[in-house]
Amino acid sequence: MDKNFKRFILVFFLALGMTSLHTLYAQGGKTVTGTVTDPGGMPLPGVTVQEKGTTNGVATDFDGNFSIDVASNNAVLVFSYVGMTNVEQAVGSQNSFTITMESNEESLEEVVLIGYGSQERKAVSTAVTKVDTDDFNQGQVSSPVELIQGKVAGLQITRAGGNNPNGGTAIQLRGVTSITGSTSPLIVIDGIPGGNLDLLQQNDIESFDVLKDGAAAAIYGTRGTNGVILITTKKGKKGKSTFNYSSFVSRDYVNSKPDFLSADQFRAAIADGIISANNDLGASTDIFEELVNRSNLTQYHNFVASGGNENGNYRASLYYKDSEGIALENGREEFGVRASFNQKGLDDKLTFASSVVVNVNDANLLGGNQFGIVTDWNPTAPIYAPFNTSEEGVLFNQGRYGFYQPENGYNPFSEYANRFNQRKQITFSGDVKLGYEIIPGLVASVFGSYQRNSWNDRFYRSTQDYQQYNTGSPYFGTGYAYKGNHIDYTQTVEPTINFTKDFGDHGFELLGGYSYQYSTTEEYSMDNSGFTTDGFEDWNFGAGNAITDTDLPRPNLSSFKEDNTLIAYFSRLSYNYLDRYFLQASVRHEGSSRFGANNKWASFPAISGGWLISDENFMEGAAWVNNLKLRAGYGITGNQGIPNYQSIVTLGTGGKYPVFLDGADGATYYQTYGPVKNPNPDLKWETKKEFNIGVDFGFWFNKLSGSIDYYTRRTEDLLLSYDVPQPPFVQGSIYTNVGNITNNGLELALSYRVFEEGDFKWNVDFVGSYQNNELTTLSNQIFSVSELYGGNIGNPGNLGDAIRNTEGGPIGNFYGKRFAGFTVDGKWLFHKADGTIGRASDMTEEDKAIIGNGLPKYYASLTNTFRYKNFDLTILLRGKFKYDILNTVDLFYGNPSLLPGNVLTSALGQYNNITEAPQYSDYYLENGDFVKLDNLTLGYNFNLGENSPFSALRLFGSARNLATFTGYTGRDPEVQDTGLYPGIDDRNFYPRTVTVTAGVNVNF
Repeated sequence: MDKNFKRFILVFFLALGMTSLHTLYAQGGKTVTGTVTDPGGMPLPGVTVQEKGTTNGVATDFDGNFSIDVASNNAVLVFSYVGMTNVEQAVGSQNSFTITMESNEESLEEVVLIGYGSQERKAVSTAVTKVDTDDFNQGQVSSPVELIQGKVAGLQITRAGGNNPNGGTAIQLRGVTSITGSTSPLIVIDGIPGGNLDLLQQNDIESFDVLKDGAAAAIYGTRGTNGVILITTKKGKKGKSTFNYSSFVSRDYVNSKPDFLSADQFRAAIADGIISANNDLGASTDIFEELVNRSNLTQYHNFVASGGNENGNYRASLYYKDSEGIALENGREEFGVRASFNQKGLDDKLTFASSVVVNVNDANLLGGNQFGIVTDWNPTAPIYAPFNTSEEGVLFNQGRYGFYQPENGYNPFSEYANRFNQRKQITFSGDVKLGYEIIPGLVASVFGSYQRNSWNDRFYRSTQDYQQYNTGSPYFGTGYAYKGNHIDYTQTVEPTINFTKDFGDHGFELLGGYSYQYSTTEEYSMDNSGFTTDGFEDWNFGAGNAITDTDLPRPNLSSFKEDNTLIAYFSRLSYNYLDRYFLQASVRHEGSSRFGANNKWASFPAISGGWLISDENFMEGAAWVNNLKLRAGYGITGNQGIPNYQSIVTLGTGGKYPVFLDGADGATYYQTYGPVKNPNPDLKWETKKEFNIGVDFGFWFNKLSGSIDYYTRRTEDLLLSYDVPQPPFVQGSIYTNVGNITNNGLELALSYRVFEEGDFKWNVDFVGSYQNNELTTLSNQIFSVSELYGGNIGNPGNLGDAIRNTEGGPIGNFYGKRFAGFTVDGKWLFHKADGTIGRASDMTEEDKAIIGNGLPKYYASLTNTFRYKNFDLTILLRGKFKYDILNTVDLFYGNPSLLPGNVLTSALGQYNNITEAPQYSDYYLENGDFVKLDNLTLGYNFNLGENSPFSALRLFGSARNLATFTGYTGRDPEVQDTGLYPGIDDRNFYPRTVTVTAGVNVNF
């Protein structure tokens, strides 16, 4: 953003903020003077002194003095200052006051979840970040975790697929920790480990607590390696019954698209003799624009009823959301209910809490993946055209039913008309927690939950679908149907006992518990063809002739089931002395059915400590230091996020053999079975050992506050499949533990109250992180792999894998040829390993080298929050730095050799000298650094009178992904940056969009 523009914004808001500070009453008043000091007696300049209930106010001068005219002796003065507790002083008959303001310690008293419990912020000795509702990103989000995108240092949240309502969100905390195991943090929703994000609506979430380091996550043992995200939903509150209605509508607009040849440009190339004249098919079609759903609209409605009294509370939430993607035939409609109930009894010794949530959704999966056709579609080709197989004088078109069918491609609109691809899903979760205080400080509890997720997939291609009737089709003009069903459920039971006791200056809390979790998955699918009518679609599988007609593709039946069990015993001791010195230790002993007979169980210990330095006697003279705490922790966690049954023999089908039964005329063929993997009874957990040291601070009455953390982590016994000899092994590979990954990084979080006087407030929040990683080892004396390849570039040209992760090197290295220029006739030249330069045909594997890295080293975000009277404005800037992007769109389609296929305009411009087929090299690597204006939200809270039926009313407008400042020439520099193969801008893209939202929130 331009510096002058930033200065203009600052001056503009400062001017607005000061306009109401000097309004004076003209009649019947008096002048009041005084001095305002801090707890140490030092004068406080800039304190706002305001007559309560009016806009009449002044600010103290450099010496803490003030003078204000008030209406009468009945006036009340309100003194406010950043980081201090507000003071109210009745004027009465006095004319002068000395006011002492106290530091506001709310930030230290904030309650933070730590897993199976909570602590005050000042007692936390691990790396935990809390994000509350007030700090959430506003507007429409596709996944609930996007509410905290850019809010937590070290947490990467990426939607490489854009705003696809059926797309996924990649979540990664503090870098890559595994090769084949899970790399996403554990999600815990209201105490349910492994909670389903589909069950969360953005208006129902109270807070996120992110456990970042090993000492914090170790209480979750084998599931805590990638960190833990604790999500708390809103509950009812004591008081009168209230209702809330929240709603928004949003629309997506394409913010960038590849610059392919238009029909006019294509014809100009024909006129210049670059393309043959027979490639002009007579129409003008911008296929990208045709695929865009310009009328897309997303709407969201949430209605809440809540209330409570001294003994209990309730909250019920009904919601509906209809999301239409920017792509045609791409949407998701969902509705559901969330209800929670909490009750106390037996003199508040017995507590009962329960919640139920159901989500029903219907997803249209047919559209969204067709934008890659832009690269193959002749811009002079029509979408609709009469059937014609004669090549004389008219358009050759093999499509029989009104759609043009390219000889070497497909028509997405024909698919839209003749197919459906639908998923109907129901997700359920229910939980209950019962607790009883046996004696003061000793509470026994039991928590149980049940989660169930099921969906039904339907897919059908009609008899008029080109794939069913084209020349050579095995379906001979008949229809094809597929059905698939999936069910998974998880049962969890966790009894715990918690004892809290203070002995003078000493405080103790002891937690003990047991955890049992059983999960299972069941799947069934079938397909058939030979449907001579589309009347039944997929509702009469027996009508498909392929059951008896062997000339048609064989029908398929498939069923599957798997399960796993996780059992654990855990304990945690928290100790504090003088509320200044804090110590916490935990251990979790856990067993998983996923691992070998010799390694079912493992222990995951952790220890951490904190020192609240600012409370020491020697800090009394440093009144500007309000909070200074040193933290250090070490914890061991595991990873069981691998497929089931990897440690044991599983059977698969083989050939069939004949058996001649007595009296039978012919042979009966019996199915054979055999082992499909080598068993490994020594298979065990990946283990991550992490050390974290951090400092929490608050200066100048917490005007500036934040934290800084340094961590180093090492993941040992990485799980990977290795080649083995046959014999002695039955199969050619075995899944086992060998390698190591090391990570280290630095995280910074800052909050600065820039300005807070009168009606104007300005806060700035910054989070940033640096990370470094190394794939330390992959091999030992028995099993050997030196490199991991991935990120396949594809065809044309079979260009292979773009990324090679090498033992001893960083994750995400691009590995390929080094560009050395072009010959005079446009042929590629590359550097060879021996220092010479060769043509593409001269290059060998030894000539390739590390040419870049796709994993960002730095992440940063900056949130500016302005408040003026009833208005609030939030501006979020977010960026990633020091990484490379492979521009595969330029690589393939910025090359004139692909003509007469459609190409980028650059193929006839800056790249028109190239005369050879595409080659993967650092020629197509670009700096990916970017800064995004990621979220801008303007809101207004209405002042409501006593007779208003509403207690609160807020209107807001929001825009996401508004602008991107980058040197990258592709569509969007925010490509996939999680996992082992980051930094590739996939040419099969979903359009990136600007999302504009308008919403209302009303309480009554």
